[in-house]
Amino acid sequence: MQKLKEHLSIAVCKKMDNEQKLSVGHFVSDESEVRIPVVEILTGRGFVTGKSGSGKSNTASVIVEQLLDAGYPVAIIDADGEYYGLKEEFELLHVGADEECDIQVGAEHAEKVASLALEQNVPVIVDVSGYLDDDEADELIRETARHLFAKEKKLKKPFLLVVEECHEYIPEGGGMGETGKMLIKVGKRGRKHGLGVMGISQRPADVKKDFITQANWLVWHRLTWENDTKVVSRIVGDEYGEAVPDLNAGEGFVQTDWTDGGIRRVQFDRKRTFDAGATPGLDDFERPELKSVSDALMGDLEEITELQEQEHDRVAQLESQLERKQERIAELENELQTARDVSAAARKMANALAHGDVGGPEDFERRLREKNERIRELESRVSELANDQTDLASFEASGEEGGDETEETVEPEDRRDAEESADGEAADSEGETEREDVLEAEDPVEAYQRRLRRRGYELGNAVSGEPIPESASLAELANAGPVVVRIAAARRESLCNEDHTWDIIAALASNGPMTVHDIADEVTASVEQIQSLLSELKKRSFVARDEARRYALDREGMISVVTDPDERAQHSELHAQWRD
Repeated sequence: MQKLKEHLSIAVCKKMDNEQKLSVGHFVSDESEVRIPVVEILTGRGFVTGKSGSGKSNTASVIVEQLLDAGYPVAIIDADGEYYGLKEEFELLHVGADEECDIQVGAEHAEKVASLALEQNVPVIVDVSGYLDDDEADELIRETARHLFAKEKKLKKPFLLVVEECHEYIPEGGGMGETGKMLIKVGKRGRKHGLGVMGISQRPADVKKDFITQANWLVWHRLTWENDTKVVSRIVGDEYGEAVPDLNAGEGFVQTDWTDGGIRRVQFDRKRTFDAGATPGLDDFERPELKSVSDALMGDLEEITELQEQEHDRVAQLESQLERKQERIAELENELQTARDVSAAARKMANALAHGDVGGPEDFERRLREKNERIRELESRVSELANDQTDLASFEASGEEGGDETEETVEPEDRRDAEESADGEAADSEGETEREDVLEAEDPVEAYQRRLRRRGYELGNAVSGEPIPESASLAELANAGPVVVRIAAARRESLCNEDHTWDIIAALASNGPMTVHDIADEVTASVEQIQSLLSELKKRSFVARDEARRYALDREGMISVVTDPDERAQHSELHAQWRD
């Protein structure tokens, strides 16, 4: 391999003889030798076409063999895996996806492949027949062509890129991808840098016509499909379009820019190396002994492969870690939600204890202490879960452990909720700010006792314990003990505070029936607060609404509560307790 590289290097580096020609066959008309100029083949744009079995791949192989004999390296994009037979006589680097290749490569190897071909004069076969993913094969072709083009801009060394099945990359119809655009760019601009291209296809009708018409040398082997023969007639002439179906195997019409003799019928030589693209027959297949490239030559490519494998392993490891972290985040979120539910339950219980009917002071004090202890436990757990979730979210965003610590500490909403539960029920409106100040300044137990005592005194004052006559006014009925208690319960279920509630009751007692907006003109409560209180009072049969959507206190509903023996007994007892 070293001798071949030295031979190629010497041949390429010395000034090219523009008159140097290669023998590829003979003219059918006079049996004279056909010789083609090296510089035109290496730097020009060529197109070889013909149906399967017509000899197009044989012609391409003969040209490549002649170039390798003369010491000029080439790069072959092999779509069907039929060029490895060249290794029977020449030392080429065979890269691709199959185990039969010298080394398996991907797009990450493209720059090194281009460097070996151009800078170290190593002939290369890029075999894409073994890739199951077309996108992966396309990327390898595109990147190899791109790096060849970029390096040739500096080197300006004659070099030929051979592309089999070019109709797959530069189709006549729409749908040409980035790979096709790159090959078109090489065809149009590569010549002035020394980079030539030879496209090969069995269906000229499917190849972009701009590529064919701009080629400076073409070979037309046998074609039989009408669409393909029409292409020959349009580009070469009707005479040749009619004759092309009758060409023998290996024969072709040759059309070049460097001859004045017009179009000639040529019989191309048979390739010397193993024909890996021949259709298998019944005879035993015997694979020839192929030349191998040196291990040193593939060292850099193997290093790229190792680095790529390490990178894949590292990515897989990080993905596994990220998956575990995501599972942990989900687990913590479940725990946090559980904590939220428990905290909400504790808050609801504390609210019930603060407003509802309770036992003696000792019983209330004990239950309140238990709830406060539970709230403090929940606060601590919520804080821990929030910190863990923040750390894990930071890891997920960075893609790996060990990232910068988050400086900002976000206090979870639920922790604030828990603190509100420990300090007492949030104020129902602006009218209760004084109670909030007291609760924030005192111990929670003392604050709740203070609130309970004050509410007891108010209730005690409201509950007279004396019977209310049925002729009593609406205001008197509204201040009867059983009615007061139920109005207070409705207020707790609404958006109103206590002051707004009794303002609304007073307005209805003196001016009802009234619409919601009429009431809003009389009191300072909002329409939403008024509507929510009226809805709760209506449930308790304390207000009624007529067809005009006006509300009034329901005398019968309040009297039924006042005259209910059970209600009277219960509230008489309650009145006595608070009075004592």
